[in-house]
Amino acid sequence: MNYQNDSVRRQDRLLDQPEATELLRRGEYGILCMQRPEGGGYGVPLNYVWDEADAIYIHCAPEGRKLHCLRECDRVTFCIVGKTQVLPARFTTFYESILLDCRARTGL
Repeated sequence: MNYQNDSVRRQDRLLDQPEATELLRRGEYGILCMQRPEGGGYGVPLNYVWDEADAIYIHCAPEGRKLHCLRECDRVTFCIVGKTQVLPARFTTFYESILLDCRARTGL
């Protein structure tokens, strides 16, 4: 996988590549974000399996909204959020996350 973060505004808060890889390895679920053919976005939380190289596998029914979106546009993002800590007094949250830009393939 290509670890590229040049466009991230808060460079001081980036996970380094080993931390990002570990989050991908231990993540419980991710949110697959797709473009709906009729316009707008569609995000769905999913469990996943990472092949430790450059592919993430998800389960998909033989028909439905998710598959319809993927057939129309294969460009997706996949977001994984790890540890979080809400700090109400400071009106903030500390968290770790990764966002992957991907190309989806179906029928594997």
